[in-house]
Amino acid sequence: MEKKLTNGAIDFIDDKLFHNLINNTKEDLPKIREILAKSKTKQALTLDETATLLAIKSPEAREELFDTAKELKRSIYGNRIVLFAPLYIGNYCINNCKYCGFRSSLTKAVRKTLTEKEIIANVSQLEKEGHKRLILVYGEHPKYTPEFIAENVKTCYGVKEGNGEIRRININAAPLDVGGFKTVKESGIGTFQVFQESYHKETYAQYHPGPGIKSDYMWRLNAMDRAFEAGIDDVGIGALFGLYDWRFEVLGLVQHSIYLQDKYGVGPHTISFPRIKPASGMALNLPYEVSDQEFKQLVAILRLAVPYTGLIMTARESKEVRDAVIEFGVSQIDAGTRLELGGYQEKRKEDQDLDREQFKVGDSRELDAVIQWLLSRGFLPSFCTSCYRLGRTGEHFMEYAIPGFIGRFCTPNAMLTLAEYLEDYSSEATKKAGYALIEEELALIKNSNKREDLSTKLKKIKEGKRDLLY
Repeated sequence: MEKKLTNGAIDFIDDKLFHNLINNTKEDLPKIREILAKSKTKQALTLDETATLLAIKSPEAREELFDTAKELKRSIYGNRIVLFAPLYIGNYCINNCKYCGFRSSLTKAVRKTLTEKEIIANVSQLEKEGHKRLILVYGEHPKYTPEFIAENVKTCYGVKEGNGEIRRININAAPLDVGGFKTVKESGIGTFQVFQESYHKETYAQYHPGPGIKSDYMWRLNAMDRAFEAGIDDVGIGALFGLYDWRFEVLGLVQHSIYLQDKYGVGPHTISFPRIKPASGMALNLPYEVSDQEFKQLVAILRLAVPYTGLIMTARESKEVRDAVIEFGVSQIDAGTRLELGGYQEKRKEDQDLDREQFKVGDSRELDAVIQWLLSRGFLPSFCTSCYRLGRTGEHFMEYAIPGFIGRFCTPNAMLTLAEYLEDYSSEATKKAGYALIEEELALIKNSNKREDLSTKLKKIKEGKRDLLY
């Protein structure tokens, strides 16, 4: 399936094969049930098996898919949902992606790059709200060099506001060469995200016409190879749903995961699946717009296809959609999101100014409101960063995750980081609901020594101690 091109690039996306799977795979309930049974054993799916689930159309099969995804998500991740915030550093961009509010041809876009002082002010505000995990987002422009990104990372880690601190910084930026990835890695990042946007080559060319290096499909497709060569074993991939047939893009994400797993021994740490949302000056006819029902189905399929990969649902989606989809495989969401450069310093506006932002946000709730919502659904909000900080990434993460031992770390660390939030930042209503859920979780721990140790740590947090991780 893989083809080595004359420039040394590896093309592992077979358009003809994907179209054949989509067009010739029909709903087969007995086969679907065999695949769902396999998924319950936490085995990753093949492309053929993924295509079988993509062919589901009947309500009966769809509900069985959803039930299995919900069960698998709980068995691997428990009821945890990891929270983070995006911080846009700069929106200068040399690319001309037709769907993006940062595109180079959009002359009315208000361009800005945060200064070091502005970065510190925004991070300080995020810490005051309770955030501990950030993703720094950049337009693709020569001024956003690996050295510049690395300096930003160090600046963010250096901000300490009261008991607040940023413990993990992920990056969403232009694909780099091997040297660039090494430079950014040395600054202490977590995940480096590069989204392919569309795995369909003709569609990719249509929406990324240039100028700008993003018009080079293969440079982007092989970005994670260069990251692994540079020593980054914690990578995130994604597709922008609505550009092409959602079933093709799911196959692309699954094939990308299989390729990385086979070549490097570990797949992507996260997969993102944003849908196109309105942006400044965008006048697109989207023949492949993804319905809410299809969105729910693709999330469930991804959860079964790549059981140990984190799935990120962003605030592009409305609170209603997030409420409907979150239980079927999502493990990370952003909260309190502001996309305007420097926007965390300012009073939240009722309406977005799309000339200053990349796209329209669907869920604009503050962090505390999102945490209340999660608690009301029985989810355990988590700001945990322990695996990254203790070296449990890449193959080491899988050593813990595949046998199921990760639950011995993840749920306790989620409880501890939630307790920090409840003590330092939350409203009284959130604090009451949060500690009620923590008590329920404590009661579920069968090992009395572990339960007692965790109770002791929770007591220390109430006494003012912080960062008592496992």
